[in-house]
Amino acid sequence: QVQLVESGGGLVQPGDSLRLSCVTTARTFSTYAMGWFRQAPEKEREFVAGIRRGGDFTTSADSVKGRFTISADNTENTMYLQMNNLKPEDTARYYCARARHFGGGPYRTEADYNYWGQGTQVTVSS
Repeated sequence: QVQLVESGGGLVQPGDSLRLSCVTTARTFSTYAMGWFRQAPEKEREFVAGIRRGGDFTTSADSVKGRFTISADNTENTMYLQMNNLKPEDTARYYCARARHFGGGPYRTEADYNYWGQGTQVTVSS
């Protein structure tokens, strides 16, 4: 059974930083691509960032490029999303996800992922 547990969300002011964490079962990051998605109230869930199996290649949405960085630590079985210069429009529930298929990635669409965490809330407000 694959479990993904996010943490690190909170209430911050515009311009602040947060680091989200996603802990999962051992060897996941060396075997499967992973990703971060977010969903704001009354909006569709959207892709934020993805990382290839092994962590040697990443991709991110244009809206967060230059501000958010995805990374993974295989020794700690943890994936991170470093979020800098947060804006009110970044307010959403953030989810980590594991890819459906062995190897490959990174992937940018929901259909490419089949395991999801419960999410962690990020609120950016002055």
